Amino acid sequence: MRQFILFMLILFFQQTAWSQDSAYIKNADTLLHHIPSRATKRSAMIPGWGQAYNKQYWKIPLVYGVLAIPAYSFMYNNDWYQKTKFGYEAKFKQANGDPSDLPKIDARLAKLSLASMQSYRNIFRRDRDYAIMWMILAWGINVVDATVSGHLKEFDVTNNLSLRVTPYIIPSQQQSGLSLLINFKGNHAK
Repeated sequence: MRQFILFMLILFFQQTAWSQDSAYIKNADTLLHHIPSRATKRSAMIPGWGQAYNKQYWKIPLVYGVLAIPAYSFMYNNDWYQKTKFGYEAKFKQANGDPSDLPKIDARLAKLSLASMQSYRNIFRRDRDYAIMWMILAWGINVVDATVSGHLKEFDVTNNLSLRVTPYIIPSQQQSGLSLLINFKGNHAK
């Protein structure tokens, strides 16, 4: 029975239980137009889209410039990896008595030995894999930047905030110390 009465009282007084004033609620509605998770999702799908959502258009060329470096490195190293891989296989066939693929080797690689060809092939494969890793890292940094910028979009950096440090002395207790006073000077609804 007690629980039922308590439940009925909570329902009865629910209208007066709200402690927010209408000016704050109106302000909160305007803040809901920018959602940081949207910037995160958009930037994860297409690089720079989160920065565009945050209205930081100047960052978009930076994002694509940073992503272009590992993309170019991947293409370059993958091209040379394919050439050295084919060259290594052709030289290996030649060592086993089948010189049919030797004329198809890139002219810059034709004079290399089998061991050198294998070494270059491994180096280009490693560098290609590193380029993929750097691409993923750069894309992740793009997403983190969009997320952080989205969260800081409504961060208050006005002069309405102040912090004052003042010394204090309590003579009766023979104590001294520092006092921190924080003032929030905002426009409150009247």
